[in-house]
Amino acid sequence: MRKNIMQKLAVLGLLAIVIYSCGKDFLETQPYGSVNNELLSTSEKGANSLLIATYSNLDGYSGWDNGGPWGGASSNWTFGSIAGGDAYKGSEAGDQPDITPLERGNVDANNPYLEQKWRNYYDGISRTNQAIVAFTKLEAIDAAQKSTRIAEAKFLRAWMHFDLWKIFRNVPYIDETLEDVRIGNTANILPKIQGDLQAAINGLPVTQPQAGRVTKGAAQALLGMTYMWEKKFAEAKAQFDAVVNSGRYALNAKFSDNFNAAVRNTREGILEVQMAVNTGGGDAGNVGDVLNFPYNNGPAGCCGFHQPSQDLVNSFQVDANGLPLLDTYSNTDVKNDDGLKDSDPFTPETRALDPRIDRTVGRRGIPYLDWGKHPGSSWIRDQSYGGPYAPMKNVHAKSQVAEVTHASGWTSGYNSNNTKLVRLSDVMLQLAEAEVELGNLERARALVNQIRQRAANPADFVMDGANPAANYQVGTYNAPWTDKAVATKAVRFERRVELGMEGHRFFDIVRWGVAPQVKNAYYAKDGVRRGYLRTATFVAGKNEVFPLPAKAITQSAKDGVPTLKQNPGY
Repeated sequence: MRKNIMQKLAVLGLLAIVIYSCGKDFLETQPYGSVNNELLSTSEKGANSLLIATYSNLDGYSGWDNGGPWGGASSNWTFGSIAGGDAYKGSEAGDQPDITPLERGNVDANNPYLEQKWRNYYDGISRTNQAIVAFTKLEAIDAAQKSTRIAEAKFLRAWMHFDLWKIFRNVPYIDETLEDVRIGNTANILPKIQGDLQAAINGLPVTQPQAGRVTKGAAQALLGMTYMWEKKFAEAKAQFDAVVNSGRYALNAKFSDNFNAAVRNTREGILEVQMAVNTGGGDAGNVGDVLNFPYNNGPAGCCGFHQPSQDLVNSFQVDANGLPLLDTYSNTDVKNDDGLKDSDPFTPETRALDPRIDRTVGRRGIPYLDWGKHPGSSWIRDQSYGGPYAPMKNVHAKSQVAEVTHASGWTSGYNSNNTKLVRLSDVMLQLAEAEVELGNLERARALVNQIRQRAANPADFVMDGANPAANYQVGTYNAPWTDKAVATKAVRFERRVELGMEGHRFFDIVRWGVAPQVKNAYYAKDGVRRGYLRTATFVAGKNEVFPLPAKAITQSAKDGVPTLKQNPGY
């Protein structure tokens, strides 16, 4: 289900080139390289090809003709992690400078990263609609199989619309019934997303014979997540409970297994993008995250982006009981080698840290997977600009190179490390949020403690020889939770340390309604370390969403008047 097939089935996205468009302009051009859909839809094999093409877009990348893969990446490392303060852009100032406005909150509508996300996912939405039409027309197919395949397509359509909604908020919902997609963007599309997800729940099986195909649990999880944005906590709880209580899913014994390229499609992985290498093209191997490796002689040798922020690193500090410093984590920095050469003496932090730090962040003096100890500045492209830390969760082990990396290409960063779009710990922590809002504080505490107990597994501690590489401590919340405010803070903080660098942070702080306070405090603190952030400001009522791409607005015109309206403030 990967790109060599998908590129042959290429179709272009909404408001650029779409199959269902009409009018006397560029919109009615037949897409170059497209396959005759009527021919494909005459057989189950052909319809499945259309659906597989849709799955290809789940990673947010449908080919270089739709722009670069990094803005569209399903991991949302730019829109979620960097814009959220988990990471700096990294690398050096002059490389991929269009990321910096996303980080600083001063992005404009001509930024190519916006267009990459828009085009890639609306391309995928177009493909879902083709697949739905094809399967709907088929008669010589088992009814249950037909229902399942249409349900898969509706889930994928919902996922892509929801991701676009989180980023841009005011976006059009495009389904298979539209002959003209220039419908404007003034309607709230969440109800239609939820309708697709309910249809998917009704039509999807609990398990699928092929890894990567979506299941009922994935649809239930995503539906619950949509309700969380609407603060419909009882409805969200019902969906999350169905997932958690299904018996189908379980936390991996090791936190790090979620990011191990050799450990794929586990019971924790509710929705994983299937990455592949050496199947005919490197673009099948996690191309969206290919920039996010240590620099120089580090793993893959390129390109030094997505560097963890000091604010994120500080979040892993714990007290004498192994509990996070909920209110004071940013008062003192975890010791780092910022400004030091590799040859300068350095001793890593000796105070107590949550062990997840060294499965999330590469820091000097600590073993980096099996590549040896992180040496410091020689693995960092420009330490004065991007800071001293390296990303880790998307990186493969040295012992895995031959198995999980692409044999040729401009970087060996193309690997088969699946992107975990939804994993059980994410669902459990959103369920804990819902339980707090519903007054069930002890259930929330139990859920958080399950995740912390997994983090405490000494078999997953990073070791330096026979000893842990740092002073790892992680405890559970043993006293009953009786204060909603304290419980809320604990659950939210747990999401930070459990899901750090996974593209969630920006959307979490926006969903919680705290983005202006959190981001402006972050700019004030980390701006001292990273000068380009010093004058950045998060504007309430504006920066919670990103501007629609200028080209999308221009190309939405009917009779010379755009049907898409720009978001306020842009």
